[in-house]
Amino acid sequence: MTNLFSPLTIKGTTFKNRVAVSPMCEYSCTDGFANDWHLVHLGAFATGGAGLIITEAAAVSPEGRITYSDLGIWKDEHIERLKQITSFIEAQGAVAGIQLAHAGRKASHDKPWLGGKQFPSTHENGWVTYGPSALAFTDGEEAPLELDKAGIEKVKSDFKSAAERALKAGFKVAEVHGAHGYLLHQFYSTLSNQRTDEYGGSFENRIRLLVEVTETVREVWPQEYPLFVRISSTDWTEGGWTIEDSVKLAAVLKEKGVDLVDCSSGGNVPKAVIPNKPGYQVEFAEKIKAQTGILTGAVGLITTPAQANEIIETGQADLVLMAREMLRDPHFALRAAHELGHQIEWPAQYERAQWR
Repeated sequence: MTNLFSPLTIKGTTFKNRVAVSPMCEYSCTDGFANDWHLVHLGAFATGGAGLIITEAAAVSPEGRITYSDLGIWKDEHIERLKQITSFIEAQGAVAGIQLAHAGRKASHDKPWLGGKQFPSTHENGWVTYGPSALAFTDGEEAPLELDKAGIEKVKSDFKSAAERALKAGFKVAEVHGAHGYLLHQFYSTLSNQRTDEYGGSFENRIRLLVEVTETVREVWPQEYPLFVRISSTDWTEGGWTIEDSVKLAAVLKEKGVDLVDCSSGGNVPKAVIPNKPGYQVEFAEKIKAQTGILTGAVGLITTPAQANEIIETGQADLVLMAREMLRDPHFALRAAHELGHQIEWPAQYERAQWR
């Protein structure tokens, strides 16, 4: 029987188990450079037994950052420190993944613990933001500039170059961030896209940028390495993106060479009513997997070994991606294996601490 500690092989890459660390922004960089915080933060999950560790959103351009302290992969100088992190992760038998992102109209913000407000473009820590349409995310924020054709081509080029750098940095999984109200989600949702050209209006037009970005990343990302796309499966808002739309999108992404859809939700409007209960997004992964046959990742208030294991055992998803519970317990996978009665290899340095 397939369970949380069954290996998963996608093309030429094998994950030792189905426990994955979801991207979590740390807002701890200067000029996009990873540092000791990132090495320790991500390294702890690797020593803790997770099969896949995905970095926080790595901005593909300076204007694509959420805050001035975001992780970046927009220049070659970022590669060296990232490579140190991927090397450590791999040495622990885990797979290193990176999330490639552009914040769109949700860029130019302060750190969350400093209030998180958006800086105007004239502020020393702010910059001009871009989106599919000149619609601000919320009242009081500066509206983004509508991306023109040259701007759209730059976005695609930036994602492609970022994927090439990610490969040089030693990552084996690339995830295109198309969720949480960031740029690519802004394009496919009618709540943020009022364009009348080939990137707006119909479903096919609104998904076009995400599909084209995926295609350009796939061009440079080796076939033996998995390519994920994170989507917001619903906007949780009447008139917005729906799970039915996500099923259609997943079918297209599968044809374009995407190996797994990471099924999150929300983030594109500030007042969406989201039912924050345990496993509230798992149904999206289950439905997309069942109706398209693509591999899926489940996320969202998954906090116990039994809960995570059930998702895999019942075939609702192929990976369980966890965030908050990993912060509480970076060694979740080791604990989960003990509670579920599975053998799992511990780091030699920790052997004496095993449960008996």
